[in-house]
Amino acid sequence: MLLSFSITFAAQAQQTKASGGAVADAAQETLVVEAACGQCRLGLPGQSCDLAVRLNGQAYFVDGTTIDSHGDAHAKDGFCSAIRQAEVQGAVVDGRFKATYFHLLPEVAKGK
Repeated sequence: MLLSFSITFAAQAQQTKASGGAVADAAQETLVVEAACGQCRLGLPGQSCDLAVRLNGQAYFVDGTTIDSHGDAHAKDGFCSAIRQAEVQGAVVDGRFKATYFHLLPEVAKGK
């Protein structure tokens, strides 16, 4: 019984970690966007690795969560190595995406 609680808790923590423990706001639109390292994958300027999302063809750095909040950015499936999908809520303010909710979606298995 304790194991099942731990697995459920861990999954919930991953879903809400980026938004400070908040859950998605049912009154706000949730978008599925591309998420990756802005410098390594989305063509944004800079010298370090920072989380970014692509909305409507435009890339924006993200505030409200960090690249390291979602695993090893340099792993095979990390943000510096792959463009992932995420469910987000927030708004673009002053050229940056201010995330109030960020949930990294599982990788889709590729066919052989």
